[in-house]
Amino acid sequence: MIQSMTGFGKVTTELPSKKVTVEIRTLNSKQLDLSIRIPSIYKEKELAVRSHLLQTLERGKVDFGIFIESIGKDTSSQINQDAVIHYYEQLKEISAQLGIAAPGSWLELQPVLRMPDVIKTEIAEADEAEWEAVRKAVDEAIKQLQEFRIQEGAMLQKLFTQKIANIASLLKDIEPYEKERIEKIKNRITDNLEKLAKQDYDKNRFEQEMIYYIEKLDINEEKSRLDNHLKYFLETMENGHGQGKKLGFIAQEMGREINTMGSKSNHAEMQKIVVRMKDELEQIKEQVLNVL
Repeated sequence: MIQSMTGFGKVTTELPSKKVTVEIRTLNSKQLDLSIRIPSIYKEKELAVRSHLLQTLERGKVDFGIFIESIGKDTSSQINQDAVIHYYEQLKEISAQLGIAAPGSWLELQPVLRMPDVIKTEIAEADEAEWEAVRKAVDEAIKQLQEFRIQEGAMLQKLFTQKIANIASLLKDIEPYEKERIEKIKNRITDNLEKLAKQDYDKNRFEQEMIYYIEKLDINEEKSRLDNHLKYFLETMENGHGQGKKLGFIAQEMGREINTMGSKSNHAEMQKIVVRMKDELEQIKEQVLNVL
């Protein structure tokens, strides 16, 4: 079974003084493109998280984040009272020199609170019990994302199976027109031979031209190869893991055979069928980019 590279997982866990949310989003990408946002309190665990994501997610554009929301009274941010008083005293002196009113309310003190070093943030370290809870949330978010990928993959596989069946059906629709085309060519050659019967011509050269002409219009090999590619595509979807790139290569080979049939068809109805086959294949190529 195939999986999609598109996925989403989100898990929230509550600790005594904070709420921690782990969120993962993935989109299609040729390689693993990993973007991590993690609070400073867990920075020492970033390498372990990155390694875990590399091993489990394999491929895709991954946006991973851990977000903290304080729910208790404790906070790592504190007002530096000495700094506020120092800035306030300087503002009073400047106000006196300029003859303007000094700040007189908390609302007027807001510019002071934005001064450097007024807000102190102490970087705390998470204990093992807290990190264990966060790690479980990370694993659960990854599990949700993988389940999402499996569901999306099932939808893609259903689509591919339908499109492959459509191409196989169109391949069979070519046969009656192919026989009709051969009959017309045969009649045209016979007529021309009757006209040439009374004239001298190089029989060896004529045979060579006939062989070239027949080979140029014959599509049996292309039909056989395309049929094999269709079967191989279905087999690849059912077997193995991470088949996205392989399915893309098979789709390219299918396109080559369809294009060659189109150039050899030399028949209006056959060319219409080839166009419909190309349309079905393009839809496969668009969606195969999302396969893991």
